[in-house]
Amino acid sequence: MSLIADQRSVIGIELEHMTKTFGRLTVLDDVSLHVEPGSVTALIGPSGAGKSTFLRCINLLEKPDSGIIRVAGHTIEAGKNVRAADLATLRSEVGMVFQSFNLFPHLTVLENVAFPQRNVLGRSKAQARDRAMTLLERVGLAEKAHTYPSKCSGGQQQRIAIARALALDPKIMLFDEPTSALDPEVGLEVLAVMRELADEGMTMLVVTHEMEFAREVSDQLVVMADCHIIEQGDPKEIMKDPQHPRTRQFLRAVLER
Repeated sequence: MSLIADQRSVIGIELEHMTKTFGRLTVLDDVSLHVEPGSVTALIGPSGAGKSTFLRCINLLEKPDSGIIRVAGHTIEAGKNVRAADLATLRSEVGMVFQSFNLFPHLTVLENVAFPQRNVLGRSKAQARDRAMTLLERVGLAEKAHTYPSKCSGGQQQRIAIARALALDPKIMLFDEPTSALDPEVGLEVLAVMRELADEGMTMLVVTHEMEFAREVSDQLVVMADCHIIEQGDPKEIMKDPQHPRTRQFLRAVLER
């Protein structure tokens, strides 16, 4: 894959005809999507639809078999090599938060947020610590700076993971079911931080099962099923009157349980 500077997509996302297979299993089949700069797109759909793989292809945690990805001012062409330095740049500009927190258990909360800054951006220890404290204050966890992740709740650990991603000053944030491993009450803490990011104009693509967040916070709702995008548009309209039978089936299942 090649990574080429592309000013047409400074802080937005544009995906064209992306496909991905694992052996004989097709996970993404000719998927295209446009995410406007400064907007929030929620991605919903049944398990196995390809949502997480779709997200992981954007910052090359998975390599798509074909297609073009324009993200954070770069163009990625499937099938061509990306230099390690370019890949590091891409992943610093496209932050990602996973279902699992992936924090370093042997580092304090502050060190978890500071370490990637020194390692990826080359910031000094003092600069990284200052930035880390600013972000921990932002997510409401400054008092946890010198504790270890094991002493934090699940919701707190996920907020630390968000602060760690933001520490690299990304242009775009990807969220892969960030509250799915959390109790509903704890998940509200994480959603509150995400709402703030949305209000500040961060470009976000969010795989979620939180239907209220998808309806009230996102600017665009995308429904995936069977390796395809089957419906997309205004969240409230789709929630109220879905056009595709598979969308109706999925929404009925999640909204009426």
